[in-house]
Amino acid sequence: MPSRRLVLAAGAGLLATPTLLQAQPAFPNRPIRLIVPFPGGGATDVTARVLAERLSPILGQPVVVDNRPGAGGILGCDAAAKSDPDGHTLLMCTIGTASINQYLYSKLPYDPAKDLTNLALANSLANVITVPADSQAKTLKDLLDMARAKPGMLNYGTPGNGTSGHMCAELLKTRAKVNFSHVPYRGTSAVIPDLIAGRLDLAVDNIPSYLPHIQEGRLRALAVTSKGRWFALPDVPSVAESGIEGFEAEAWFGVQAPAKTPKPIVERVSNHILDILKQPEAIARLRDIGSEPRPMGPAEFDRFVQAENQKWQEVVRISGAKLD
Repeated sequence: MPSRRLVLAAGAGLLATPTLLQAQPAFPNRPIRLIVPFPGGGATDVTARVLAERLSPILGQPVVVDNRPGAGGILGCDAAAKSDPDGHTLLMCTIGTASINQYLYSKLPYDPAKDLTNLALANSLANVITVPADSQAKTLKDLLDMARAKPGMLNYGTPGNGTSGHMCAELLKTRAKVNFSHVPYRGTSAVIPDLIAGRLDLAVDNIPSYLPHIQEGRLRALAVTSKGRWFALPDVPSVAESGIEGFEAEAWFGVQAPAKTPKPIVERVSNHILDILKQPEAIARLRDIGSEPRPMGPAEFDRFVQAENQKWQEVVRISGAKLD
């Protein structure tokens, strides 16, 4: 015969089971926040919105894009890293936030490798080197010759410290042995008006937001930073074609979540994103902004980030670029 104590303990366990189940509600049970660590209008924001619009009906909850710009993406990433790891906070990461910043800054308020987990790589694109329409530089060679004639006098704009545009420009400076002065902005939308107005000599940034201004003649594209020509600007040569052999640097965008997010949630959201990236409408939308879908799941994305870390750690070291 079981003792009275055992019977009471078993009864207590049965009573506790529903409570435990209630403490772990099904995912998702409320709106999901997709943090974009840059202002609206740039490639990071557009990519996030392409995914959010399509994730919402799949998950049965609104996926709300939350723009948290500042400090080269650090503010938004820190907010994501410190959020509850329950799947209701996601981060639209970039080459800058997931790879470059950890080498560029002496200290970050979060650890990209320990505090965030990779869900899926979404897409990639080339950067474009642009100048105002009335610039004397007609080619990249012209621009580099101007820079050599006036060391440090030409200024270049990017959407922020640590962004792919910033590091592409630093790599170009190193490889071409020229000196430009960096003017970091808080997002692409702030760079373009100053470039059109001639307050900047050039900009190095993701292609999408610059396409309409290039096509309408307000800006002139001198080169793209991909290995070869980029489909969205087929008449614009690559940096390598323009005389800097072996030059290659593409920006990329993916989705992360706070570390310790349950594996089933990571896999579920990742699989949904990969499915979205197969949809013709999503592919067309991403290509409309000048990017190429580049779907990778968690494991492959992990390996990709590790390879990128090695590359950009060396670029930062060679360029000598450091921020605090």
